[in-house]
Amino acid sequence: MNSEDKRFIWQQNDWPRWVYDHKRLAPLLAQVHQAQGHLQGRMHDLGLDLRDQASLRVLTEDVLKTSEIEGEKLNPDSVRSSIARRLGVDIGALASTDRHVDGVVDMVLDATQKHGDPLTFERLFAWHAALFPTGYSGLRKIRVGQWRDDALGPMQVVSGPVHRQKIHYQAPPADGLDAAMTAFLSWFNAPEDEPVVKAGLAHLWFVTIHPFDDGNGRMARAVGDMALARAEKSAQRCYSLSAQIQRERKDYYDHLEATQKGGMDITAWLMWFLSCLLRAIQGAEAALVSVLGKARFWQHWAGTPMNARQIKLLNQLLDGFDGKLTSSKWAAIGKCSQDTALRDISELVERGVLNKSQASGRSTSYDVRPWA
Repeated sequence: MNSEDKRFIWQQNDWPRWVYDHKRLAPLLAQVHQAQGHLQGRMHDLGLDLRDQASLRVLTEDVLKTSEIEGEKLNPDSVRSSIARRLGVDIGALASTDRHVDGVVDMVLDATQKHGDPLTFERLFAWHAALFPTGYSGLRKIRVGQWRDDALGPMQVVSGPVHRQKIHYQAPPADGLDAAMTAFLSWFNAPEDEPVVKAGLAHLWFVTIHPFDDGNGRMARAVGDMALARAEKSAQRCYSLSAQIQRERKDYYDHLEATQKGGMDITAWLMWFLSCLLRAIQGAEAALVSVLGKARFWQHWAGTPMNARQIKLLNQLLDGFDGKLTSSKWAAIGKCSQDTALRDISELVERGVLNKSQASGRSTSYDVRPWA
C-alpha cells in the first residue's frame, strides 16, 4: 500500500504496536492518582447508605451520558430505577423501565461490578445484544451479538447530509475482526504496570477496531470504565467519565479523529484522556457535597409529615432543578391538578421547608429554605 493511501492508524505497518511518552504522561498521571485517592477516601468516610446513594447517582449519570454522547436521550427516572433495582438500593417508588434502558444499565453494571472477570468475545456479544434488544438501531436492522460483516461496504463514521457526507473515520475490514479482537482481549486481560493508562488505550483501541454495526462508542466507554474499576480495585463508582466526555464532546471527537488519522504515537490522545479523567474526578467532589447536603436535609426534616409527591419534588430540587419551581411545574411533574400542587406547596411553605419568592401571580416560584 502506498504511503499516501495510509489515511488511518490501522493501515500503518506497525499497527497495533502503540507507543507513548511515559515521561510526558507522568506528572498528569500523578495528579490523577492523587485525585482518585482523595475521592475514594471521601467516599470511604461516608456511611453505607450515603455511599450507595452517591454510587447510584454516579451510575445514573454514567448511563444517561454515555447514551447522550451518541445523541440518544434516556428517561432519568427509568435509568435510576433500573440501577436501584439491580443494586438493591431503596429509593421508594420505582419508575417503569423498558428493555432498552435495562440493556444499557446491564452493560454498564456488568463492566464495573464484575471488572475482575475476563473480558471475552461472549461477554462483548452479550453487551451488544443488551444494547439492541430488538435487533434494530432506529429503523435499521443490524447484526446483534456478532461482529459486523461489511456487507453494505466499509464501516465508516460520517457526518453531514447524504449528498455531501464527510468521512471522519473508516474502520478496518471485517474479515480481520476475529484476529484483531483476539489480540485486543489478550492484551486487555493481561496484567499491566499502569492500569489508568490502560483505560485510555483500551478505549481508543476498541473504538478504532469498531467491531460492531452500532454501539461501538458506548461499548468502548464501558471497556474503559472496566479498566478504571480494575485500576481502583473497586466496583463502586465515584465519578462518571462518560459525563465529562459528554461535556467535552467536540474535543473528544476531534482528538479521536486526529489520533485515528495519525501514527502509532498516541501520547497526545492519552494526555487528553488523562486530563478529561482528572476533570471528571475533580467534578465528582462537588457532586459528593450535594449528596451530603441532601442527606443532611432529610435528617433535618425527618419528623415532618410529607406525601410522596412532596418528597419526589423536593428530591428533584435537591438534585439540581432546571429553572425555577412553579406550581405549574409541580403539577406537571407530580401529575396532579393545579389545586393539589398549590396545596402541596403551601403545606411545605407553612412548615418552613420551602421559601416563596417575592414575585406574584404566574411568576411566583419556590426553593428549598436553608437549614442548619
